Amino acid sequence: MLLAANISLLYNSLSIDKSLNAAAQDGFSWIEILAPYEHAPQWYADQLAQTGLKLSLINTPGVQPEHPMGLAAQPDQVATFQKSMGQAAAVCEATGCRCVHVLAGWQREDYSVRQQRDVLLDNLRWAHERFPDLTLHLEGLNRYDVPNYFYYRPDQVADVLTALTGLPVGMQFDFYHVVREGLAITSQLARHWAHVVHVQVAGAPARHEPDTSRDGMMEGFQALNELDYGGLVGLEYRPASGVAADGLHWLEPLKQQGLVRFT
Repeated sequence: MLLAANISLLYNSLSIDKSLNAAAQDGFSWIEILAPYEHAPQWYADQLAQTGLKLSLINTPGVQPEHPMGLAAQPDQVATFQKSMGQAAAVCEATGCRCVHVLAGWQREDYSVRQQRDVLLDNLRWAHERFPDLTLHLEGLNRYDVPNYFYYRPDQVADVLTALTGLPVGMQFDFYHVVREGLAITSQLARHWAHVVHVQVAGAPARHEPDTSRDGMMEGFQALNELDYGGLVGLEYRPASGVAADGLHWLEPLKQQGLVRFT
């Protein structure tokens, strides 16, 4: 399995250009960026070309201050969602990225769950029709780190995806969020494998480097291997020391078993 550096977290103490250089120096060939909207899309394309990195995943932008966690399940924000999806698609067109995590946003008191779900489904269908070359991701975000997000468990995401069968929309499965919700990585992978299109990892509860001896982390990687997972594994954690390279030794047990590689 190829590793991807989520530079927004893994190199969070560095500017975007320095984080790209650091990821390349640490041996990564693939990266993720949460919100590549500070610069024009071509700027990111140029930076990737200079470093030799490939962009695997971005998020749709949120809107401050009301909707920092996205717009896709917000009934009163459809036009703004479509604009934000266009921003993400522009970055993808410039950089060659093909995967977008579509942020749903908050559960709302002024709308029912059914109303929000219906809008989410409509927005995802629109996004596919408008940008058919993109694969759209949905991810449950745990209730401790992201209170009141529209969905927080894999089964809730799967419920939405089942209504979109046949479209290139899948589950972004993060070991960290699963563990924080008190769920077992391997059983959740087995249950929802048909929907999984991307995997991310971090150590719980502090979101630093994972410990492969805890929380079923090693077993999760072994399960991915047995399931012939051919996608990327995004390292989406904040280094405990503040320097990514200092903590990459946690990968050694996985590398020794031939489970992960940088290139």
